Amino acid sequence: MTTMATAQVNGISISYADSGGDGQAVVLSHGYLMDSSMFEPQVAALSPEFRVISWDERGFGGTRADGPFTYWDSAADVLGLLDHLGIEQAVFGGMSQGGFLSLRAALKAPDRVRALVLIDSQAGLENPDSVPAYEQMEQIWMDQGPAPVQDVVAAIILGEPGTVDYAPWFVKWAAADRDQLRTAFRCLLDRDDITDRIGEITCPTLIVHGTADAAIPMERAEIVRAGLAGPTTLVQIEGGSHASNLSHPDQVNAAILSFLRALPA
Repeated sequence: MTTMATAQVNGISISYADSGGDGQAVVLSHGYLMDSSMFEPQVAALSPEFRVISWDERGFGGTRADGPFTYWDSAADVLGLLDHLGIEQAVFGGMSQGGFLSLRAALKAPDRVRALVLIDSQAGLENPDSVPAYEQMEQIWMDQGPAPVQDVVAAIILGEPGTVDYAPWFVKWAAADRDQLRTAFRCLLDRDDITDRIGEITCPTLIVHGTADAAIPMERAEIVRAGLAGPTTLVQIEGGSHASNLSHPDQVNAAILSFLRALPA
């Protein structure tokens, strides 16, 4: 069990874990409906060589949202957390919405972002064809709790049954504050499209994307790769789910370690 600490940042209390050490700092930002624990396989693989910070974003885990927010606010949160820890520059890694906020951090403070690791993420918006179904599932969740929709949601995020154990996430979702989730959902669905700005980002970037990602198709990863101005590598994880770092941790960890080790000193 990871021991979490708290930091007062931007008027909220952020829950985070820090592996410590004097290696290159890597900060990991989770996806929607997840929390920092989704990176346990990555923390275990990276922490012998790198200082790994994982944190709960607004509305999830131990971090509460105090009102509506955007991914630009979340980017300010992760930068503020690094300030709290006395870390000037880090590699920003993020899965799905964690990637959304990491891209925005790179736009807000390029000098703070040593490199990017984008796991099953994108720069654009949700597919308009998917939005009504997402809105409907969210409304059912708000009215009845997660039970009626959790199998569908888990399949979208974690992969088909048997790919990743759903049970621990079902427990967390059942206990989650629905008002917090509603706020986080609006952040997700109402976000801005930054595709036309990612050409401003020049740091090295690793894109890791599951070929079986049911939420964000591979073509969105290709768009990010084409749009970024810095050296960019795209690693396709065969059969990887939207949370490819959980469905195929060994392959994802190998890609991340190879990328981090190759960064110029």
